[in-house]
Amino acid sequence: LFNDPAIIDLPGLIRWPLAKFISARRAPVAKEIYAHMGGRSPLLDMTNDQARALEKKLSAASPDSKVFACMRYWHPMSADVVQVVKSFDPDEIVLLPLYPQFSTTTTGSSITDWKKAAARIGLNKPTFAVCCYPTGQGWVTSAAKGLNEEMARGQNDNIRVLFSAHGLPQNIIDKGDPYQWQVEQSASAIAERAGLAKDRWTICYQSRVGRLQWIGPSLDDEIKRAAQDNVAVCIFPIAFVSEHSETLVELDIEYRDMAADLGIPAYYRAATVGVAEDFISGLAALVENAVAGKKNIGPGDELTCPQDNMCCPNAAEQDRKQL
Repeated sequence: LFNDPAIIDLPGLIRWPLAKFISARRAPVAKEIYAHMGGRSPLLDMTNDQARALEKKLSAASPDSKVFACMRYWHPMSADVVQVVKSFDPDEIVLLPLYPQFSTTTTGSSITDWKKAAARIGLNKPTFAVCCYPTGQGWVTSAAKGLNEEMARGQNDNIRVLFSAHGLPQNIIDKGDPYQWQVEQSASAIAERAGLAKDRWTICYQSRVGRLQWIGPSLDDEIKRAAQDNVAVCIFPIAFVSEHSETLVELDIEYRDMAADLGIPAYYRAATVGVAEDFISGLAALVENAVAGKKNIGPGDELTCPQDNMCCPNAAEQDRKQL
């Protein structure tokens, strides 16, 4: 993870020993986190469930469709999966991220890694990439349903929704990464679909590491503010579609304990969308659009990243066309 140039933008001779140092320091913390989850994360299992659900949906119209799960920092990684895909011998390949919002540190890094792995073994099939779907109908509908279901548990409580996303260092955003802007678009779309008034929700960020300035506000600060206002909170993990350490440990244990210590009236946490039918249908539509149009898929017909977000592949493509 920390040796990825998209995460730490330093020359390799500096990045590699720094990555080893950071990993060594974080190892005890990581062991404790995984102990809370029984020694392993459910992320790969949930990703495989999503792959099977998507394959079933796609096969209704295209019986020869095959979906492969590919992880970025643990097996099966790109180097493993390209071999399997080459043996399958597809006519076309669609790269579909399970990150609703694009970032150079997530989707961008994953697509680059796939392309390098494919080139190394001569996998030269036509390949199209889905950039993101921050306001995609299937994603937004599933998210809003899950949020409303969780909030219904506290129907008598005065609840503030905290849309919590994984944080990023501010300098990455300053270089043109569209992630923060896309998180804001997701939150607005989900809140509107869920019927939330503007004064009942806010956006915040979790999982900070190191001393750099990170985008904010932090989830810590928003929980403290909710305690001061004496309102209950419902956390919605807006950048995740599967359960893993940042939901099951950070949100369900660490922040729940923090909220209790601060005297927050009630603490709720909406589940990730997982294999929700609307979500899987939305993913299938993205894949089908990419194949039918023989093209990469951007944020959506009605959503275009601002031109200063030049790390967004869709915005960059538009700029090249203008030139």
